[in-house]
Parts: sequence; C-alpha cells; structure tokens
Amino acid sequence: MEHLAPSNVPVYATRDHQREIWERCRDRGQPVLAVRDATRGFIVRYDLQHLSYELSDATVQALRDRVRSRRPYPTTTDPISETEGLGGEAGPVSGELHADTEQAARELSSHISGFVLDRSNWR
Repeated sequence: MEHLAPSNVPVYATRDHQREIWERCRDRGQPVLAVRDATRGFIVRYDLQHLSYELSDATVQALRDRVRSRRPYPTTTDPISETEGLGGEAGPVSGELHADTEQAARELSSHISGFVLDRSNWR
C-alpha cells in the first residue's frame, strides 16, 4: 500500500496553486491529496475525478470509519450524519475533511493516503 508522509502533503491557499497541484497530479496519473488553507481552518481534499476512477464502496466505508475513529469529539448531535461524524464529506470520487491546524490536516492526509493512493482500492 502506498503512503504519503505528512511533510509531503502539499498545502495551498490560492486557486492558482490549487490548479498547479491538480495539473501535476493529472499529468502524473495520480489522485490529488492536498490540504487547503481555508478561512476557518484547514481542509484535507482528495480527488480522483481526473483519473476517471473512484474508490470502491468498501474502501469509502473503511476510510470513513478510520477518519471517524480519529476524531477527538463525540458525534452525539446527529448519529446518522456521515458529514458530522467525519467532519466533512468522504465520497468515492472526492472528499473534503476539516481540521483545525495545518499539522492536524497533514496528519489526517497521511492517515487516509493509503486508501486514496492504493490502486487496488479503485474501480
């Protein structure tokens, strides 16, 4: 299984830098895994759309379970809500997961990189 170290996760704040990252990943035939420096925190983003692949259903569920298990807060407000439990969205083609700090976002990116980068998880 492939894995991305936290220090190797790209961070961007502008549309131009985002575009550069997406184009580089497209040209290399790799999914995007990056952190956006947003107004209120950081957002881990993954995207396979440019590859015309998506994560398998089992992989999406495993990714969601892994992210949910790492969240430091209880999700008692709406136990059915995937968005609340994950702190964002995690789908088969793309996902956006929120983190408070850049370091936390880089660590979360690294944590899910095995799911996203492993081609045996794609369909």
